[in-house]
Amino acid sequence: MKSSLVRRGGLLAAAVASVVLAGAAPASAAPGDGSAYGVKVDVKLLGQQAVQAGPLAAANTAGPTSNSLAKVDLTGILTAGAVNTEAKRDENSGAVTAKASTADVGLPLLKAALGDVGIKVVEAVCTATQKGVEGSTKLVGANLGSVGKVDATPAANTQIKVGLGALNVATIILNEQVKNSDGSLTVNAVHVKLLGEGLNALGSGDVIVSSATCGPAAPPMPLASGAGLWIGLGLLGAVAVPVGTRIYRRRSAQA
Repeated sequence: MKSSLVRRGGLLAAAVASVVLAGAAPASAAPGDGSAYGVKVDVKLLGQQAVQAGPLAAANTAGPTSNSLAKVDLTGILTAGAVNTEAKRDENSGAVTAKASTADVGLPLLKAALGDVGIKVVEAVCTATQKGVEGSTKLVGANLGSVGKVDATPAANTQIKVGLGALNVATIILNEQVKNSDGSLTVNAVHVKLLGEGLNALGSGDVIVSSATCGPAAPPMPLASGAGLWIGLGLLGAVAVPVGTRIYRRRSAQA
């Protein structure tokens, strides 16, 4: 009878262990992802060859997680100084952060319509956590020629129409935020869309400066690894001790 009680106690402890560790098995969901780049250009100017460049200084959570470029010079379209990007995932929390920063941006592409356009720093940030995904844009020293100065932290999807004569030739979107079908968010700090309409058109296509994409967040650290393992073992110990105590008391009573 004593050996039977011991076997029962051992089986119960093993069952408890299997429940705890089964609950600690990693989830099957894919890990969170993030990416960023400094500049991307795909335009066809009026009467000229198409110009395609980028994404420049691209970074990704799969690697490279950070990137940089000293200078960008796309004659007649865009100039910029240093570009720095990063896209990283916290393996413990599952949080994803992507960021792109481009310095000393000039847009000669818009000179005919707006005059000199310059922005000292263009930054896009995207963050995904277990609470959700969010993004923001920061513009330092932004002056859009005849449009004038703009807010340093523009509201999401702020649009500025660019006219040449009586026609709209382009749209500037500040802090463009696009919710993708996979649950991720793309933040384009500055997006110039050439409309390609009419005889006075500048051309057609897109110029994007500082872009960051992230989310959704990855599942947090599985219970059966790292600190999670010690939590699981602690729960096992808390349940197993009363089982051993009951077995000891029964054996003492029979003795």
